[in-house]
Amino acid sequence: QVQLVESGGGLVQAGGSQRLSCAASGRTFSLLVGWFRQAPGKEREFVAGLSASAYSASAVTTYADSVKGRFTISRDNTKNTVYLQMNSLKPEDTAVYYCAAGRNMFGSPRLLREYDFWGQGTQVTVSS
Repeated sequence: QVQLVESGGGLVQAGGSQRLSCAASGRTFSLLVGWFRQAPGKEREFVAGLSASAYSASAVTTYADSVKGRFTISRDNTKNTVYLQMNSLKPEDTAVYYCAAGRNMFGSPRLLREYDFWGQGTQVTVSS
């Protein structure tokens, strides 16, 4: 069982930056990890993910088109923590952000069904 706890949310002005953290109770290096978000009245959507590749020792990063070039996902295995660095924030980035982990490190990071564990979420509000 893996428990995930997000932190770092809050209120930020448009154009600003914020970093979210996701602390895992167990080791994360063998897990698929990702960030999703859900705005009021909308479905939960993929933001960024870290997965493994059968062809490379390096982790594979995947981003939603809406955040590509602005957000960066990273992982510190020594701290069992996953981060989401968010730059150039826009009001449309306002949502509850969720950290997620899946047992299949080769899974498709964009798919909700690939994830077995979820955090409780942290609110990010971007003011215009």
